[in-house]
Amino acid sequence: MFDRLEIRVLPPGPRFAAQLRFWVNGEDVVEEAVGEGGRGPYAAVVLPAGQPSPLRATGEARRLELGEPDCTGGCCGFLTMVVQRLGEIVQWSDWEVPWAAHTLKPYPPPDLHFDASQYDAEVARAEADRWWQVYQ
Repeated sequence: MFDRLEIRVLPPGPRFAAQLRFWVNGEDVVEEAVGEGGRGPYAAVVLPAGQPSPLRATGEARRLELGEPDCTGGCCGFLTMVVQRLGEIVQWSDWEVPWAAHTLKPYPPPDLHFDASQYDAEVARAEADRWWQVYQ
């Protein structure tokens, strides 16, 4: 059974630009890993206009930042993982969790495995949906 990814863009607030949240199997990965108040990466960085998103999976493994705790990643570290395409599977693995989050959950998230076609479609959908740029 494959995991299922949904990418959501949160509207900008008084302190932060629009940011991404990653829902896997109905759970917010950022909140689960770093706790309430954690932030996802800025939408403009992960969904750059006119360029492919770094979320696009290739055969080359790349470390990506998915979030940070409320105190900022510069303080406690970032939530990161390695994304890689393995044939018809996209894998998220080798998680690094901010040190403060270890008090919430003693272990990093498990490896996640997505059907590559569903994953690619979700990343393409997020890249094409630019509603949040109105607020930039």
